[in-house]
Amino acid sequence: MSAHILVIEDDPYISELIGLYLKREGFAFEIAGDGEDGLDLFTSSPPDLVVLDLMLPGLDGWAVCRRIRAERQVPIIILTGKGESYDKLKGFELGADDYLVKPFDPKELMARIRAVLRRTLPGFAREPIRVPGLVIDLDRYIVECCGCELTLPPKEMELLHLLASIPGRVFTRDQLIDRIWGYEFDGDPRTVDVHIKRIREKIGTTETYRIETIRGVGYKFEASGT
Repeated sequence: MSAHILVIEDDPYISELIGLYLKREGFAFEIAGDGEDGLDLFTSSPPDLVVLDLMLPGLDGWAVCRRIRAERQVPIIILTGKGESYDKLKGFELGADDYLVKPFDPKELMARIRAVLRRTLPGFAREPIRVPGLVIDLDRYIVECCGCELTLPPKEMELLHLLASIPGRVFTRDQLIDRIWGYEFDGDPRTVDVHIKRIREKIGTTETYRIETIRGVGYKFEASGT
C-alpha cells in the first residue's frame, strides 16, 4: 500500500527536492510553506506521516508539533538545521519519531520515512516480488535465488527490484539512473551496465527469469508468464 505524506517546509528548493523523491517512491504527498497552512492540510487531508521543519515563519515547528500531537498520534520526522543535542531531545520529548539535520541526503529521508511507516502503518510493508526460483524482498534487502539467500549491495538490490517490479518494461539507462541514483547524479552512465553485470553474475539467467539488454536503449526484466 502507498502512504500519504505531509511536508511542512518553508524553503522552496528543499520542498521541491523532497517532492521529487516522494513522487519517485510512489507516495502521495502535499506540501505546506508555513505552520498555519500545514495545520490546515493536516486537518483537511489527514496524512500518514508528517515531515516537519522547525524554523518556519509565523507558527514555528515546535508549536506545530504540539498541535499535531494534541489531535493525533501521526508519526513526525523533524527536518531542521538545528542539530544540537538540546533541540533533538526537545523534539523527541514533543513526540517526534525521528530527527534529520540539514543538509541531508533525500535518499536517507526516504529510508527513514519507510522505516517509520513500517513500524506505524499496518500493511505498509511491500510484498516481495516472486517468480519461480527468485524472491526479491526490498524491505529486508534480501534476494532468495534457487533456495539460497543473497545479500546484494543497496544499489544492485534497488536496481533489480525496479526492473522486476514491471516485467517486460524497457528502462533506459537515463531512467534507471534517475530512479536509483537520483537526478543529481553526475557520474558515468556506464555505472548501470556495471551493476547489471554484477546482478547477472549473482542471480544468473534461468528458464523462468532473465535481465535482457536492449541494445542502444537499456534493460528489461523478463519472467515466465509475463
